[in-house]
Amino acid sequence: MPAYDFTAPRLHVAADLAEGVSLPLERAQANYLLNVLRRGPDDPVLVFNGRDGEWRAHLIQTGRKGADLRVAVQTRPQPAPADLHYLFAPLKSARLDYLAQKAVEMGAGTIRPVITRYTQGDRVNMDRLRANAVEAAEQCGILAIPDCPDPERLADVLEDLDPERLVVFCDEDAPVRDPVKALAAAADPEAPPPLAVLVGPEGGFSDEERVLIRARPNTVALSLGPRILRADTAAVAVLALVQAVLGDAR
Repeated sequence: MPAYDFTAPRLHVAADLAEGVSLPLERAQANYLLNVLRRGPDDPVLVFNGRDGEWRAHLIQTGRKGADLRVAVQTRPQPAPADLHYLFAPLKSARLDYLAQKAVEMGAGTIRPVITRYTQGDRVNMDRLRANAVEAAEQCGILAIPDCPDPERLADVLEDLDPERLVVFCDEDAPVRDPVKALAAAADPEAPPPLAVLVGPEGGFSDEERVLIRARPNTVALSLGPRILRADTAAVAVLALVQAVLGDAR
């Protein structure tokens, strides 16, 4: 894979991408490129749509405040989507923004809110969640935008998962002293199954929910160490651990 070009701004677009395609920019995008970044006609802009890979494009100014992009050449092909589900109890908005961004950076292909007994409110601004996922992909050179399904109850989410998918259940009461060894014992690191990570709310899971989760076949319960982590911190910790042992960071 070619090295990322971190000098050129990256934009997510909805349109299909191919050589010679002209992309009309939204006013906010044009203002960002022309006035904030001071990009000119000879300056490259990288565009992606989550389907057609990444392409280098050039600005065509259409007025004092408007601009189009002319697509020139593909810089990277579209990779296969990541098959790691991040399942989480919704948080307050500012911390939810952080969680969404970090989950994308850590390679989650699905970011799915799960309603539990102690969830801090059932309402999730899904437009904001998806916008944060797009922004994180733009900033970090990621080409696939994660799927962000609407919130569902824990029991429904567990029932919806493929039985072959290994669920890594973050449980502070799990009697696991070595989470790396526990993960390696749960699946073959050389041929790992599809994965899901489940992190609960600030109040943890109820006893009934723990029974429900543990009753699901192909589930491993992990403690993340001797300290109690905030849910957004636990997201980064467990995703890094899973990716290092069974994921694409090996």
